[in-house]
Amino acid sequence: MRTEVQNCPMWLTMAAMLTAAALALGLLIRPELISGLPMVLRMPAIGLGVWALGAAFMQPLGLEFRRHWLRRATSPPMSLAVLGAFAVIVIARALWLI
Repeated sequence: MRTEVQNCPMWLTMAAMLTAAALALGLLIRPELISGLPMVLRMPAIGLGVWALGAAFMQPLGLEFRRHWLRRATSPPMSLAVLGAFAVIVIARALWLI
């Protein structure tokens, strides 16, 4: 028996995608927000960013994983929580470096 992932509202999907795009653009403009971290913190931050930004762009495109745990990790609410955590890290670093 296969359960389908519930769709979240369109505005929430659009907000997640716009947030991910803004974070990606911000990191292209100021890469020192992540590259300035010590290696012990940089690698988890990069992994979290790949997960957060990738999941935010996967759902609107209709892509999903076959394995249950991967599908669950890349769909709301888990993906939204990770995107929020990554946004907090990037914004905190930007405020710290001002």
